Amino acid sequence: MSKKQKSIDKTKHSLTRRQFIRRAGAAAATVTVAGTSSKRAIGQRRSANERIGVGFIGCGGRSGAHFNVVHWLKTQAKKPIDIVAVCDVYKPRMEQRAKGYGAKGYMDYRELLDDANVDVVCIATPDHHHGYQAIDAVRAGKDVYCEKPVTHWRQFELTKRLAAEVKKSGRVFQLGTQGMYDSAWKQMKNLIADGLIGRPIHAECGYFRVGDWGERGMPIDDADVRPGSELDWEGFLGDAPKRPFDVSRFFRWRMYEDYAGGPSTDLFPHSLTPVLSMLGVSMPSTVVATGGKFRYQEREIPDTFNMLIDYPENITVAVLGTQGNNYATTACRGAGNRLPVIRGWEGTLTIEKNEIVFMPAEGSKKKPQRFAIEHGEDFVGYWQKFLDCCRSRQQQTLSPMDLAYYVQTPLQMGMLCLREGKVARFDRSKEKILL
Repeated sequence: MSKKQKSIDKTKHSLTRRQFIRRAGAAAATVTVAGTSSKRAIGQRRSANERIGVGFIGCGGRSGAHFNVVHWLKTQAKKPIDIVAVCDVYKPRMEQRAKGYGAKGYMDYRELLDDANVDVVCIATPDHHHGYQAIDAVRAGKDVYCEKPVTHWRQFELTKRLAAEVKKSGRVFQLGTQGMYDSAWKQMKNLIADGLIGRPIHAECGYFRVGDWGERGMPIDDADVRPGSELDWEGFLGDAPKRPFDVSRFFRWRMYEDYAGGPSTDLFPHSLTPVLSMLGVSMPSTVVATGGKFRYQEREIPDTFNMLIDYPENITVAVLGTQGNNYATTACRGAGNRLPVIRGWEGTLTIEKNEIVFMPAEGSKKKPQRFAIEHGEDFVGYWQKFLDCCRSRQQQTLSPMDLAYYVQTPLQMGMLCLREGKVARFDRSKEKILL
């Protein structure tokens, strides 16, 4: 363990939950897990004191935040929860997490799903694995917290199948769009439902930042590693095109179209999820998209992406973004996430600082109004809401599977539009994307 890790381990018990999570980073805390989760019949409610065993599929950088939250809930908030199993196709990374948290380690996620001590899985793997792993998890009777995007941009049919499997299984599912914990979105949704803006007609959202540190900045743990007992290259590839091993493709997978989609599927789920929830729409009618590699050339995925989505309810949603500039015409709530603007026949809703702002449309008899936002985003709270649903067997999480399906479909349509230079349409009767 490094000196930095030792320092974290010595001080973590005196930190607030936010300080602990921020300072811990991706480092594994040295703990010993005591006890195992109680087994119950699938679908049965749990008492407030029954332990929940969490298994992590994926032990890379993003998973570190999830490990830290669950560990904080156990050690600081004293919640009945344990990290019982971890899995990664890269053995050194898996072993570090397993040793750090006193958990059992696997290189094949299906073996983790066979572990009777695992009640809940957290999926934080490359995009193209999410759908398959989530389907196998709910079939195995596990509840699922899945990182966004719910599937890869080329996997619409898998997205549709996952939505059906989650519904059939009765398992709890929550997508990793943690911004949905922010009360602003529910408050705005209620205002729209109450008719404040009249009939919705147009919405804007997006994501703006400078730098592709989320892609090229991904660390290469070992430049000399090769496939074998330490690294399962075939397991990493999954259903992606079969390519010779490449260190950059393995460790910096977000740079490549085979495994990621850039802003459209990596960043836009954060922006589009609250907008579609507020509007109450489901599948789009038409999608168009533009963009490309306008600044960062050492990657396959676009750095600039813009979409227009039309819905049968006569609503257009504009989703705009670039990684080449971080200025947004409306302020951001969360790093880079442009605040939505929701326009209706009688007025507009947006956010200024900690208030929801209503601006009447020209000709409207309504007056300007402001509403205090009750609370902001909280990653720990988001996890706790998910675990509460796992105990109560309430499937309506803050970002459920049906909403993830509605969000991912236009994003997938947008990527196909950009690649093919075509307009994408959605056939609701056949539930298919048409180019």
